[in-house]
Amino acid sequence: MSIHMSAALEGHDSKKLQDRLARVEGQIRGLRKMLEEDRCCEEVLTQLLAARSGLEQAGLLLLDHHLEECVLSSASLAPESVEKIRETLRLWSRYGPA
Repeated sequence: MSIHMSAALEGHDSKKLQDRLARVEGQIRGLRKMLEEDRCCEEVLTQLLAARSGLEQAGLLLLDHHLEECVLSSASLAPESVEKIRETLRLWSRYGPA
């Protein structure tokens, strides 16, 4: 059964995700302005990497929520196993392919 995002992601998690996406949105606007101002490549790349990182972190928040609420909610896994899965996801995001 599929859960709609607005119903599933409430409260603190929803606020965190919205805040992170607002930050990324600001970074993207900043990137456009930097290009219009013909800023140096290193500055633009730094801002671009920051925006990409923000999107990746937003994806991790959502993935963690999905794992907890949609995938594992009916599974009978020990809390330690769930935490190991979460840690694996964090490691993947830190060291995995960009």
